[in-house]
Amino acid sequence: MTKTEKIENIIKKLKTRKSKNVLYTTFIVFVVCAFGYRFYKVNQENNFDVFNIIRNNMDNGIPVDVIKMQKTDGFLVEPLTIKNNRGFVSGARINNFKSGQKIGNCKIVSVSKNIDLDTGMHIVKTSGCSNGLQYAENKKNGFYVPVSAIRGNHVYVMENGIAHIREIVVENRDAQNALIKSGLNVGDIVILSNVQDNQKVKIAE
Repeated sequence: MTKTEKIENIIKKLKTRKSKNVLYTTFIVFVVCAFGYRFYKVNQENNFDVFNIIRNNMDNGIPVDVIKMQKTDGFLVEPLTIKNNRGFVSGARINNFKSGQKIGNCKIVSVSKNIDLDTGMHIVKTSGCSNGLQYAENKKNGFYVPVSAIRGNHVYVMENGIAHIREIVVENRDAQNALIKSGLNVGDIVILSNVQDNQKVKIAE
């Protein structure tokens, strides 16, 4: 039998009903296996760690950074631009400056309670201060909380693994920290991370 005859014989066999059924069955089995494999891979992807982390946080609480409240001797800083040992501040800030207050290696010698008619500001006189931006230190014992943890007039505190909203009154603040006048007690755990009221939380390791 020649090569051409062999090829023609194979073609004839493929054209038979039985051969067609075998081909159709093989194709269907391939398609089913392909869809089954894809379904298996999708199911595996749905069980990746990123999804497990979300479920774990819902069950056990999201990790949060916290600070435990204790009264400390801290200080806030108040900016003051000085020229020739004189600074000018608005009426809203005048109570943040006092005679004898330290400004780095120098100090305030007097604070005018009256408005300067030429500038419309209060005059703060200093001694030994260099010209330029300086920072007056307001020292006081109390509860200090990072400004980033304050949401409007409240913070979130952790109680039995749950975040609860707590209203506070801020006495004073600077760019980084705030001195809390009321609303917090010794031992309160203030949450520094972003959370929602009644959300399950845990302290980050």
